[in-house]
Amino acid sequence: MKKFFLIMAATLTFAACGPEQAKVPAIDLTNFDTSVSPAVDFYQYATGGWQKKNPLRPEFARFGTFDQLSETNVERLNDLFAGMTKMKTAEGSVERKISDLYKQGLDSVRLNQEGAAPLKAMLDKIYSVSDKAGVVALVAEMHNTGDRPFFGSYVESDMVDSDSQILYFGQGGLGIGNRDYYVKPENAAMKEGYRAFLEKVFALAGVENPKNASENALAVEDVLANNSWDSVKERDVEAQYNVYSTETMVSTFPGFDWRAYLTARGIPEQEKVVVAEPDFFEKFGVYFANEDLPILKDYLAARVISGAANYLSDDFYAASFDFFSTQMSGIKEPKPRWKRAMQVPNGVLGEAVGKMYVEKYFPASSKEKMITLVENLKKAFSQHIDELDWMGAETKVKAHEKLDNFTVKIGYPDEWKDYSDLEIDPGKSYYENLKAASKWRIADNLSKLGKPTDRTEWGMSPQTVNAYYNPSTNEICFPAAILQPPFFNPDADDVVNYGGIGVVIGHEMSHGFDDQGRLFDSKGNMSNWWTDEDDTKFKAKAAVLVDQFNAVEVLPAKDGNPALMANGELSLGENIGDHGGLSIAYTAMRNAIEGNDPGLIDGFTPDQRFYLSYATVWAQNITDQEKARRTRQDVHSLAVNRVNVSVKNFQTFFDAFGIKEGDPMWRPESERTHIW
Repeated sequence: MKKFFLIMAATLTFAACGPEQAKVPAIDLTNFDTSVSPAVDFYQYATGGWQKKNPLRPEFARFGTFDQLSETNVERLNDLFAGMTKMKTAEGSVERKISDLYKQGLDSVRLNQEGAAPLKAMLDKIYSVSDKAGVVALVAEMHNTGDRPFFGSYVESDMVDSDSQILYFGQGGLGIGNRDYYVKPENAAMKEGYRAFLEKVFALAGVENPKNASENALAVEDVLANNSWDSVKERDVEAQYNVYSTETMVSTFPGFDWRAYLTARGIPEQEKVVVAEPDFFEKFGVYFANEDLPILKDYLAARVISGAANYLSDDFYAASFDFFSTQMSGIKEPKPRWKRAMQVPNGVLGEAVGKMYVEKYFPASSKEKMITLVENLKKAFSQHIDELDWMGAETKVKAHEKLDNFTVKIGYPDEWKDYSDLEIDPGKSYYENLKAASKWRIADNLSKLGKPTDRTEWGMSPQTVNAYYNPSTNEICFPAAILQPPFFNPDADDVVNYGGIGVVIGHEMSHGFDDQGRLFDSKGNMSNWWTDEDDTKFKAKAAVLVDQFNAVEVLPAKDGNPALMANGELSLGENIGDHGGLSIAYTAMRNAIEGNDPGLIDGFTPDQRFYLSYATVWAQNITDQEKARRTRQDVHSLAVNRVNVSVKNFQTFFDAFGIKEGDPMWRPESERTHIW
């Protein structure tokens, strides 16, 4: 079961929240574009000045306010890691592990000297396999070390018994990541670009006949893609809960030796597993049993080489960058090596880095203020539940119960992850150490199988600028790094903070009641606590939100291909989160200033400052390629739509900026929706 995230950040960032941080204006007037009326394009009005001040640099496909923060933050993290390389750290200490990984990432001379050598042992093993049984063993080995050929399997809370940990199987194995790139004609150029990338890295790895190998690998991925569920269907969590045992998997999905696979992974004979997409696995088994061995070998080799490319010599990295960054996202230049090197230990040893981070940069006062804000948002949400005109009394009781039982995690975990048995050996290659780290992480996940769920565990490190809701534990989590401007500004007035971090809090709370989260009860178990009438009413209100986003053109028609439209079904959960977050945070803001209205500040009313603060959170520039990529596969709407489409459901927004019928930012009441 996937956790639901506010911002699916591609990289971890490191934030300075300490007392030495310079004061940030509550509302920065230079962020505006006053040549545009808020009644015409509110997003451009509120963020156009920011966009002009922060042109998209060639190493970014998307650059927003939190990316801007991270640029300073990664320098701080880099300084921290660089300092470790000069210290006399103890053998086996977490500081030594961070330092060794960081130094290996910086060592371009060694990486270029080694070239493809770190891959040789694994590629030799793949190409020496003589039968399908050997392929099954290799798939298990690759799954144990971080590669994901054909499908994925992992341990997570049981969706109907959240106190226990069980094994899940899910479709996978696609190098580009999304089935639409394989099956839709308008993506033919992207698909050919991927094949050319595979051919190049096959050649760099010394594989015989790289063109033929790339075609074979792509042929396998075409089959997997055509049998995969699309992104919208993947959001149907009830349809994904399909219970089997090892025995019934063997009989239901013949053609792949599931017993041998599970035994090789160290988890034989499971009484209960969940298979998310049964028809995918049924077709996969038939395909696997009948496909020629050489084709399967080329596919496995492609997964290994592609996954390793960013951690090998410069020619491998360049090939990967040219396709995945430039062609897919529009990034013109790679990040400097020190940034790439810094990101690796930050990800591999996330909580160890997080512990250092909070000790230096996260003041206790920020956590205290956050606790108060969360309580105020919960009170506002409770008010909203009481006042809903579409929900019956029986369902309201259950909604209150769920809200009251939210677990709230702020800043950092009470207990830190222990990395003492993770081995990083500077005598081995960078790639080998990263595979060892992946193996450690996956073994840690598998070790939870059959054990009670640890509800104290965090799904994000403290230095992540992000937040999440986890339905299976009914928890909302706000890492330390998000508690900084523009989300949370200790120097700003309450109104601005409610428009920033207040909406973030409300967003995560609303995930507990969106089209997926509402299917789980107060304990995190998938359970229908809705009456039929209220269920029907919720779906009708959500359908209005789907239609609002489906009507948005992301990119115009070009080169004979149709216009790219936003996907309201794919992004529904996040759009409900934004919608609920705005609604609940506005009420909490009004409660906070009741009897003490601050009046005009910088010439703006409280309501105006609230909505301007929200827009500021989403200020960004983005390439057209990245718009297309995210629209096809990201459950989050593009920033401009998270603002302009979302705010048009609120009369308080129209009143704040004098927006009236006939204005582009106006939406008739009959076309609005109010859910939470």
